[in-house]
Amino acid sequence: MQIKDVLLAPGNGAFFYDDQAAIRAGASQDGFVYVSEPVTPDFQSIRVPASSLSVGLVLVDDTVVWGDMMSVQYSGAGGRDPLFETARISDLTSQVVVPRLLDVDVSRYLDACAKIFEPIGRKRLPLAIEYGVSQALLRAAAHLQRTTMAEIVCREFNLPLPTLRVPIYCQSGDARETNVDKMILKAVDVLPHGLINSRQKFGAGGQTFQEFVKWVAVRTREIGHPGYQPVLHFDVYGWIGQEIGLAPQSIADFVCKVADSVPGFTLNIEFPADFGSTQAQIENYAEIVSILDTRGSNARIVVDERCNTLADIRLFAEAKAAHLVQIKTPDVGSIADTVRAVLICKANKVGAYVGGSCTETDLSAQASVHVSVATQADMMLAKPGMGVDEGFSIVGNEQSRLLAILSRRATENIG
Repeated sequence: MQIKDVLLAPGNGAFFYDDQAAIRAGASQDGFVYVSEPVTPDFQSIRVPASSLSVGLVLVDDTVVWGDMMSVQYSGAGGRDPLFETARISDLTSQVVVPRLLDVDVSRYLDACAKIFEPIGRKRLPLAIEYGVSQALLRAAAHLQRTTMAEIVCREFNLPLPTLRVPIYCQSGDARETNVDKMILKAVDVLPHGLINSRQKFGAGGQTFQEFVKWVAVRTREIGHPGYQPVLHFDVYGWIGQEIGLAPQSIADFVCKVADSVPGFTLNIEFPADFGSTQAQIENYAEIVSILDTRGSNARIVVDERCNTLADIRLFAEAKAAHLVQIKTPDVGSIADTVRAVLICKANKVGAYVGGSCTETDLSAQASVHVSVATQADMMLAKPGMGVDEGFSIVGNEQSRLLAILSRRATENIG
């Protein structure tokens, strides 16, 4: 089964690319717009509408299967690829990737990925290209074999067919209170993210953040159905380290204090501090994790920044430098590497969270669902966008449909 043509279609991501360095430095807001000067290279303004590029593989039976390329919200931060530029990515795809696609057997998914994503000289292709093209190749293999993308993953990696749903995590964006209510009413498994990305939101000594955590717990009890017990997950964008200091003991003390304020809940703290490099992040996060485990705290540390690629994820997992690793799919590149990342986390008894970004698309989100379910990740992000309803619907419904198909498949095999 060969590809006979390749289509490229510019599109939109579901949110915006933001200059994290400028925001962290105290950029002022006017409504939805940041009015200060950008800091990160390639940003012409602090907030840029997210763009994407769809790649369509025209198969010999004239079916067209698609994948979407894009970057993450905080492009260029923490060792990530630079800001996504559609024209540059389109040119590189046309010149380098398309000729490779026209000469590959799409029925062999991992082999196809390996051939198409060979470096140019010694330089790796942009991760956005790997991400989008790997989605399209997975859909092509699924079309050829008349099966789901999840089943292709299971066959290629010798995994059993899954039967269990993967918990879904929603993110609130800046509309925190309204979106928390939405999440609780919809009984979301993990909530609310919180977007604690500025000193104003974190507060002096973390007081504003602590009050928000307690409010979420109280609100869950007030309007949630009886027995509803979500995991509370907050992304603090390094602000514990910035406000409390970078001593692992001090960070662990603060995290324990917050966790103790919401008894009965598991508390995930994502990106508590930025220690400046991958190695420093690993060493200090491992110490924080060890302190929390020794205390028997109900808090868990989630790594995000400086844990981008498959190689990074392996280092963090082997060092036990997190309780949960966010596998940020566009940063990892090929979704075959997302599969490998989940399996590495599981082998090292570290939690695997298949995340991503609000800047993604419906197609990339659906592909991520198949990878998450096939590998039985510990949780996955409701994406794209920041509105709760849309992402939760796209990811939740795709998972429900997939599990219905797999259940039928299991019944057929028994019969």
